[in-house]
Amino acid sequence: MKLLGRDPLLSLVNNYVIDSPTTANINYVWNVGSILGLILVIQIITGISLAFHYQSDISLAFDSVEHIMRDVWFGAFIRYAHANGAALFFIFVYIHIGKALYYGSYRKPRVALWNVGIVIFILMMAIGFLGYCLPFGSMSYWGSTVITSMFSAIPLIGTDLTEFIWGGFSVNNATISRFYALHFLLPFVLIAVVIIHLIYLHANGSSNPLGVSTNNEKLPFHPYFIFKDIFGFMIVIFILIFIVTVMPNTLGHSDNYIPADPLVTPASIVPEFYFLPFYAILRAVPSKLAGVVLMFAAILILAVIPHINNSDTRSSDGDPLAIIFFGIFVANFMLLGWLGSEHATAFYVLASQIATVIYFAYFLILINYRTVINKFKKTR
Repeated sequence: MKLLGRDPLLSLVNNYVIDSPTTANINYVWNVGSILGLILVIQIITGISLAFHYQSDISLAFDSVEHIMRDVWFGAFIRYAHANGAALFFIFVYIHIGKALYYGSYRKPRVALWNVGIVIFILMMAIGFLGYCLPFGSMSYWGSTVITSMFSAIPLIGTDLTEFIWGGFSVNNATISRFYALHFLLPFVLIAVVIIHLIYLHANGSSNPLGVSTNNEKLPFHPYFIFKDIFGFMIVIFILIFIVTVMPNTLGHSDNYIPADPLVTPASIVPEFYFLPFYAILRAVPSKLAGVVLMFAAILILAVIPHINNSDTRSSDGDPLAIIFFGIFVANFMLLGWLGSEHATAFYVLASQIATVIYFAYFLILINYRTVINKFKKTR
């Protein structure tokens, strides 16, 4: 312990992992943050391993992925671990965000911590999209074409910006080379932002289920909480190994095993399942520009809620109405994911519009319902 205190580097480990004061009443939902750190490490290791063999050329990309799967030692396991690890990453991030919304962890004094978390989320979405394009299967090609063409909706500079992203007039060799370079580099930027996130967390302390200050009831992280994290790690590793070995393609799309062909369009162009709620919001309005604005607003509204939620209580625990509203939000978010996977017929578009209204209503009204009620009473 003396060495941990003397050495500058080890003292950081001691302050963040061993002696870090942690609220005594946190539950297993608080383990999700450390689980995300574990998955990030797995993604970095498997991603670098895949980069050794991947070819960022449109004539070789698909075959290089097949080469990894068939010829590289443990190549199929590494590739499936990376692809399914990305899916687990987003699942646990959504749980992490849901925990913060439910317990009010985004409010003062943790606004900066919350905002850095939003930056992490946006970086994750960019990295996930770039990685999905690299295998250059049918869905990768058409998905990258559809998503990047959204930038053409921007007035004045949209077309030029889209062609700059493509490196030409369509998705081509330059596009894949750029996506590969960014997909390799951005995770290291993500690591830096995660470290900033941890610094803010250490400075402000963790929230707790009660939503009140518990400075007098804190315990050292080791040994009281580190074994809970290890238990969570074991469960996640078991889930990942089970998915990779038993049902590796369940979370993916079968069309991505077809080589990309600009002349053959898939029956339904959809992104990965963790993007589907925002894709449904994008399609909820007929205007391309309005859809793009609405989709980005659905993400950026997360940065606004610390400034519009003036409720007297943080946590939804003990508030039946707040729990019901949160349950509606979660169910609606899942509904948006399902709607995003369906064809854009009139019924599904109408349902997406209703679900989009509910999505924004939760952040603008329902999450702050007490203040809204009080203002309504004052105006009467």
